[in-house]
Order: sequence, then C-alpha cells, then structure tokens
Amino acid sequence: MTNGSSTPGPTQQAWSKIDTTVPHSARIWNYWMGGKDNYEVDRIAGDQYREVAPNIEVMARASRAYLIRTVTHVAGECGIRQFLDIGTGLPTYDNTHQVAQRMAPEARIVYVDNDPLVLRHAQALLTSTPEGVTDYIDADLHEPERILEMAAKTLDFDQPVALMLMGILGHIQNYDDAVSIVRRLQQALPSGSYFVHYDSTDTDQALKEAQQGYDDTGAVPYVLRGLTEISRFYDGLDLIEPGIVSCPLWRPGPSETPIETTDVHGGVARKP
Repeated sequence: MTNGSSTPGPTQQAWSKIDTTVPHSARIWNYWMGGKDNYEVDRIAGDQYREVAPNIEVMARASRAYLIRTVTHVAGECGIRQFLDIGTGLPTYDNTHQVAQRMAPEARIVYVDNDPLVLRHAQALLTSTPEGVTDYIDADLHEPERILEMAAKTLDFDQPVALMLMGILGHIQNYDDAVSIVRRLQQALPSGSYFVHYDSTDTDQALKEAQQGYDDTGAVPYVLRGLTEISRFYDGLDLIEPGIVSCPLWRPGPSETPIETTDVHGGVARKP
C-alpha cells in the first residue's frame, strides 16, 4: 500500500540510508542489551568485541541501570520536568521518557539522534503520557546550534532542563571539539539545570584492545578517554554526590544486585 505519492516518505528515506555492511555502535549496543534491532554484521562485531572484553555486556546493562537511576533522581528529587537526551540510540527498556514520566507525567522529553535506524523507530520513542510531550529530532551532535534551535520548539529554555549525553561523546574524536560542544549546550541552559553524562573510559587494557578492533572494521570510531579528560565536561558545574564514578557506584538502590565496577564513568551536576 502506498501513500499515493512517488516521493519516499521519511521512513522509506531512513530505511534506504541504513548500511548493513558495516557494524554500527547503536545496533551492537542493542544486541548486547538483548534487543532485536541489529544485523548479522553487528552481532559478529559484538561477539568479537566480547571475546576481547568479556565484561562488555555487564557494562551495557550497568549503563542502562545508571540512566534509570539518574533520570529518576533528576525528575524526582531535583524536580526537573524537561529532558534533552542527545544520542539516544535504539529504544530498549526504560527509555528516558518512560522513566521521567513515571516520576512526573507532565515531563517533556526531546530525543536527538542522526542514525537512520533510530529514525525508523522514532514512532516507538514518540509515546508519551497525555500530560507530557515526547519529541524526536534528527540531528548531529556536531551541530549544537541546530539541536538547540529545534529543541526550543518543545522545551522552554527559560526553565531548567536536564541535558543528557549518555555514551555519546566518545564519537566526537577531537577532544577540544567535544569540550566545545558540551560547553555550547550547557551555556544554553538556565540556572538550576542539570548535566547527566557517562562515557566508556580507557581504564582497562582489554577494553582498549576491543575498541581498537571495532574501530578497525570501518565503523564510526569511539574514543576511550581518561577520567581527567572526562572531568572537564563538568567544569563550572556543581557535581552532586558521589561525583564522577563508575556507573554501578552512582547511588545504587537497596534492591539492586551489587555488581563489579565497570569502565563506564559518569556523574550528575547542577548548573549554578
């Protein structure tokens, strides 16, 4: 069945852009999380990565648990009602809007990604409580001005916003560019806003070897950075306890099964 037009619709255009010959980080992450939105090339790359760094699936699940805890905290204890989640990736379980709107049904969430497969699944992301709003922007993190301009159609930047950069800054290969992009996004936020972040770190040799093997496949590289470099993303902000830590150590709930620390570090900070 067609829409009566010879012009491809957004979903058709997104599908035509999907390259199934090269592994893709969002699809591999989806595979590690037990999802089905991936291809054989992603599963092969994911298995090869896991052979070198067996802890990677623990890292993937720990990062999702961290997202759930941080969004719950920011929406609950901190009272934030607006979220700008850049580099959202493929939907799995307990996505940002689901967690935030459980705490506050009126919460407004804007997702940003430029992956065509994510665009195909935008309809799955664009679900919301009747009281709240969920929107999706097809944009690149290298274009912070465009992101802010488009997000302003849904979010009120005169009111506090939680800026979320979860596992995405490693894709900005130039470190100075990464710092500059983070600064520009943070500058647009009013006082009382929050910065929520994590990234994989260079604190384990096996992970570094696995990442290099992945980068060599021709996929978009991901830069593992040290904790000193990551800490600069928080300059000028007030870190809340326990600071920048391995994700499982960030305020684990009493009902959570303790797991080992992982080479994914992050924190939550308030803009004064």
